[in-house]
Amino acid sequence: MLPEQGGSLTDPLGGGIPAVDDPSTAPATPDDVTAQTQPSENPSSVLGWTGVLLLVLVSLLLSGVAFTTLAWMLHAWRTPEGLRATRFGGRSSREKPLRFSLLVPARHEEQVLGDTLDTLSALDYGDLEIIAIVGDDDEGTAAVARAAAARHPGRVRVVVDSSVPKNKPKALNTALREVTGDVVGVFDAEDEVHSDLLAHIDARFHETKADIVQGGVQLMNVHTTWWSMRNCLEYYFWFRSRLHFHAGQRFIPLGGNTVFMRTDLLREVDGWDPECLAEDCEIGVRVSTRGATVAVAYDPELVTREETPGALPSLIKQRTRWNQGFLQVLAKGVWRDLPTARQRLLARYTLSMPFLQAFTGLMIPVSIALVLFAKVPTWVSLVTFLPLVPTLVTLAVEAAGLHEFGRAYDVKVRLRDYVVLVVGAFPYQVLLAGAAVRAVWREKRGQRGWEKTEHSNLHRTPAPTLAPVVELADRKAS
Repeated sequence: MLPEQGGSLTDPLGGGIPAVDDPSTAPATPDDVTAQTQPSENPSSVLGWTGVLLLVLVSLLLSGVAFTTLAWMLHAWRTPEGLRATRFGGRSSREKPLRFSLLVPARHEEQVLGDTLDTLSALDYGDLEIIAIVGDDDEGTAAVARAAAARHPGRVRVVVDSSVPKNKPKALNTALREVTGDVVGVFDAEDEVHSDLLAHIDARFHETKADIVQGGVQLMNVHTTWWSMRNCLEYYFWFRSRLHFHAGQRFIPLGGNTVFMRTDLLREVDGWDPECLAEDCEIGVRVSTRGATVAVAYDPELVTREETPGALPSLIKQRTRWNQGFLQVLAKGVWRDLPTARQRLLARYTLSMPFLQAFTGLMIPVSIALVLFAKVPTWVSLVTFLPLVPTLVTLAVEAAGLHEFGRAYDVKVRLRDYVVLVVGAFPYQVLLAGAAVRAVWREKRGQRGWEKTEHSNLHRTPAPTLAPVVELADRKAS
């Protein structure tokens, strides 16, 4: 009779021989001894299952943010018809032209303000006033503004802001009390404005019956520094595509300049929030809750040209201010008055982006450490690589955007520019994450002083000749 499985065979002498299919009774091998002395690769003994789950959730979160950002970057390019709809429709209207009041707040801007006021004075539009807003403690800028008013009597006038402490929204509110136009437009002290812009803005108001028209703004000095290229592309995708998405959703954080609002609406909402570091975003959110109609238009020929910050500390301070302003608007909670759940979700997500960027910045060293030292199951490792997929696609989109930027603005894009674009991607994201961490830290400590960005007219160094309006109209008609 055969023995049962797991028993022993009996030899003629009666001695028991262990069965070969019973590992519990098999003699130990050197490999078995080694395995018993090494730690288990079970995640619970390295990160712990909680740590593994957290790592997976973080990877999925970062992937979701990256895919969402990519989708919004490409919003304007979904269809040829959609791309055409993002542009201005024309420069004339049968209705009575609107009167514009253009506000130019300036603080310690002696180097650039004079050129900007001269450019605005040369705009091809009859019914407008230009108000330069200067501080009562800034004699240098005030002198430049008064000289421009003397050069352009009847067009440029100077308003003195005596608020303390000084910032941009307080300066704008000071001038708002004195405007006489139907529409208030805001420009920065360094702006280079197309001479035909106001005619197109006027037509856009009449075509769309909008309460607000947001024009395009474009940083131009793409070759100045390694980060200026990325900064220029950020503006390109933001004004070319992202703001059109927000306008369609009827929730929009407005841009800081080349934005035009009906004067009655501005006064009805009591102007800009004097304490907010992102007054443009804040008023955009506020008017969105009131159901205001916002029209956005971007034409490369008609954009307002600006420059990137000239030094990394200046860029970090600028991004810190913007991020901190978004956090202020989030905490203020006006966005909760948006009529639909979809709008409120978009608002919370958009305004929370500084937290997400700061979290990303903190996770960078943690992720590197985990990759180098932690042992996790293969499937977890694969999940952690998910954010790489939209990141690589985004790089390809940015390269295409750089080519399109060069074509639209007659800027020569070299092979080394594409190399700089790719190589600079990670350092630039680290830089933005650092600015977001700084913003969260400053807001937590209640540090809300206005950190000003310096300007030096880099965007005005020999620029290509802009297309004549007649040629522009011909191209659109074709």
